[in-house]
Amino acid sequence: MIKWYKNYYKSISIVIFSLSIIMGTDNSSSVKEIIINDEWFAEIENGEYVLNCRIGGMENGGETIILLHGFPETSYMWVKLMDLLVKKGYRVIAPDQRGYSPKARPSLIKEYTLKHTVSDVLAIANAYKLKRFHLVGHDWGSSVGWAFIAEHSDMIYSWTSLSIPHMRAFQEAYRNDFDQQKRSKYIGFFNMPFFPELYMSFNNYKNLRKIWKVHDETEINAYLSVFRQTGAIRSALNWYRANIGNRRNPSDYIKFGNVEVPTLLIWGNMDMAIGRKSVELSEKYMKGPYNLVELYAGHWLIQEDFDKVSNEIMKHLKKYSSSYYETHLRSNK
Repeated sequence: MIKWYKNYYKSISIVIFSLSIIMGTDNSSSVKEIIINDEWFAEIENGEYVLNCRIGGMENGGETIILLHGFPETSYMWVKLMDLLVKKGYRVIAPDQRGYSPKARPSLIKEYTLKHTVSDVLAIANAYKLKRFHLVGHDWGSSVGWAFIAEHSDMIYSWTSLSIPHMRAFQEAYRNDFDQQKRSKYIGFFNMPFFPELYMSFNNYKNLRKIWKVHDETEINAYLSVFRQTGAIRSALNWYRANIGNRRNPSDYIKFGNVEVPTLLIWGNMDMAIGRKSVELSEKYMKGPYNLVELYAGHWLIQEDFDKVSNEIMKHLKKYSSSYYETHLRSNK
């Protein structure tokens, strides 16, 4: 049907063709697919919130990959990788995560814990009736990924973390390693009320732009179109406030333990936020297939070394596909 729809990225009303699909699931998740400027998106409900998701290759017969962005980026960071994955026959979903999607911007800090963001990923999986899928994350998206495999490992074919080590390993380094403590000083700043929002938005987002030194102008404008929205910067910073400190309820804690899911960790040894100690400590938690790829790069791996990163991801996806599990199950009978 033809209807008027608001373009979230340009904030204008345009005429588009939309395909609405309501899919019955155990938790009544629903997905509405729409096309905007020749690009497919989906709106996926999780309770009272609605996540905007970039989607691609949904007509393909391959396995599904969910891509999770971090701070301060959006699903736009994955556009180049999505194109590559779709051409290889995969189905790809990249949400604008909680706080970044206009209709999923809770006012309460406590609603940004990993427990809640994991539920968003689960809602996406349920909406598309995914029994298993591949998961890829960067920065806070990686934190969500580690949390998801801690609670729903049986739903994952393979897990790829860009930049961020195992959560327990990071916590150990954060407590005991002076180098990591120096790198993490910004976290205390982000936990302050109000001032970080003012700092980031000051002088036409000058200080936010400083973070995007290796990003091109098109990508920066895509991010700014989100961060200029009311409450967006505060919501993005609430991820730090909700998950680091003493605000969490006991029910929000996630038990990060040993990992048996096939895992790829790609880390840049010039990363300003993540030091070597936490990366090295990660290995002791890996009880399944594990591959660490160290690059001469910083935190923004997709932008700094796309060819190498995408090649490693492709190899990991291919190696640990559904056929790997079929063979693995047969060998264990």
